[in-house]
Amino acid sequence: MAAAVDRIRRPASIPRPPDRYRSLIAVVSWAAPAALILIVGVLFQQAWPSVTRFGLGFFIGSEWNQVTDHFAALPFIFGTVVTSAIALAFALPVGIAVAVLLAEPGAQGVRGALGTGIELLAAIPSVVYGIWALYVLAPWTLLHIEIPITDHFGSIPFLGGIPRQTSLFTAALVLAVMILPTLSAVSRDVIRAVPRGLRESTFALGATWWETTWKVVLPAARAGLFGATVLALGRALAETVAVAMVIGNRPEIPSSIFSPGYTLAAVIANEFAEATGDVYQGALVELGLVLILVTLTVNVLALLLVRSASARPAV
Repeated sequence: MAAAVDRIRRPASIPRPPDRYRSLIAVVSWAAPAALILIVGVLFQQAWPSVTRFGLGFFIGSEWNQVTDHFAALPFIFGTVVTSAIALAFALPVGIAVAVLLAEPGAQGVRGALGTGIELLAAIPSVVYGIWALYVLAPWTLLHIEIPITDHFGSIPFLGGIPRQTSLFTAALVLAVMILPTLSAVSRDVIRAVPRGLRESTFALGATWWETTWKVVLPAARAGLFGATVLALGRALAETVAVAMVIGNRPEIPSSIFSPGYTLAAVIANEFAEATGDVYQGALVELGLVLILVTLTVNVLALLLVRSASARPAV
């Protein structure tokens, strides 16, 4: 009798239905890594003639000769990294300053006009940036920046040589303008996310606006600012059309930042349509793999920096 009562009180366990929503989310979440692996696999297959012929020498060589079918990527890696680094050096202080101004209360009219102008920069196509840089920025840079610097500081490495309108420096300047909207917009949202209590407490202790911003707000937003910098750097590394129009497209490692150069994305865009032969086409595809590798390396290093910044105390 007691056993029957226990069976009545304890109904048999009902199997839970499958969680279709969780399964769908899991499938979708794996779509991006799977697509990346698929892209890398296809590119590696297409680049196999170049990989088997040049090996690791493809990364350390400097010759790019379509006649002899001898190709190497070091000049393009150099141009990509240098232009992106110079662009980030110019855009980072300006972008963070704009973000601080946009995130702070007050001066609604100025903030509205400035924010609208920065957002409009992101809507301009790359080819328009290239035309502007070629006909406006490049001549102005040659007359007012490159020639004076080479005349007074030509003995310094990477600042000498014969200045040209199409150069690494010009390409870096146009890249700085192009990554500014991304850098400032993300940094603005990060700075706005800093708790208001931190600002109010610092003001209550008698700190000025500059001391509060420099010693409290920016350190608290440090990890997010690193993330904004990574996004802007990724845009600079992959930019193609505007850079190809003003960098000079010379496949060699220049001795000066005022000399022509080349980037990975630019050489792929310029030469892929006319590439003939398996080795030539494979070399261009392998440049795409190198660009992915450079971007991945930068992202991994940036992720380590973000984690390091998050681990340290904000103040």
